[in-house]
Amino acid sequence: MTSPVSAVLFGCEGLRLSDAERRFFADANPLGFILFARNVDTPDQIRALTADLRSSVGRADAPILIDQEGGRVQRLRPPHWRQAPTGRVLGDLYRRDADKGLRAIWLNYRLIARELTDLGIDVDCVPCLDIPVPGAHDVIGDRAYGDDADTVIACGRMAAQALLDGGVLPISKHIPGHGRSTADSHHDLPRVTEPLDVLEATDFVPFKALNGIPLGMTAHIVYDALDAENCATQSTAVIGYIRETLGFDGLLMSDDLSMRALGGSFADRARTSLAAGCDLVLHCNGDMGEMTAVMDGTGPLSAAAVQRWDRAAPLRTGTGSFDPTEALDELTALLAS
Repeated sequence: MTSPVSAVLFGCEGLRLSDAERRFFADANPLGFILFARNVDTPDQIRALTADLRSSVGRADAPILIDQEGGRVQRLRPPHWRQAPTGRVLGDLYRRDADKGLRAIWLNYRLIARELTDLGIDVDCVPCLDIPVPGAHDVIGDRAYGDDADTVIACGRMAAQALLDGGVLPISKHIPGHGRSTADSHHDLPRVTEPLDVLEATDFVPFKALNGIPLGMTAHIVYDALDAENCATQSTAVIGYIRETLGFDGLLMSDDLSMRALGGSFADRARTSLAAGCDLVLHCNGDMGEMTAVMDGTGPLSAAAVQRWDRAAPLRTGTGSFDPTEALDELTALLAS
């Protein structure tokens, strides 16, 4: 990779790029892009959009992300794409029968990988490794595989492997754990007050166990036990803990900078997140004014970030043959069992 690739991932406004967006992306040179429901119509339309996004930065290997978890967090929906099960449905099957559950998880995410790569999308914001607790906000809810670390670890590991087998990079989220939040960070800044020994025995466990997943996404949450002043995304202490104690050395991106959990200007949001130790910042809504401001606080990828991306990128090659018709039939039978 040659600099200056900027330490940012951007969304775009609609179903196709405007001339202004092409010019902006060519000048900004973000590492890659993320798609949302507003960018989705038909398979051919998405193929054209992903090709145009990569053309705008002159890099055929620029990563393109999407949130395709299944359930309510699924940007690609019927009639063109399959309605995938929630994490909780898959986790429930795993708890009833571990072998069937793990097979269903592999089939489900391998099918998702096939659907994504067919469209030119090569990164999925999965697995969700958060562990919800009673009384927490339902922003995680049935996105989680279960309420215990062992289930989340087993299911999350298989989901990540299936995506990698299909040539799609997984992202562990939301580091170091969003399940205990009593607020939705899209709208408010959550605060977790439990002591560190409790968090290390629960919330943080899946992220430490699966610290080899190549990409990670931070949580916009304040963890009083680590830093009572700054949310994880903007906390040198929390990101240092993620790196040193949880042992995560993959490419670490912020959650969306446009979420209301964060305050200050968009330039400050980007600058503070990168200074705290994020490798990349993520800005999703496609607003040109906000993206321009984000660029004011964003520099090129650091040398460490380049190394992390260079380790992750080759994993998009995938492995082995795959019959999606047979896989879907098998998955349907497992989910009905």
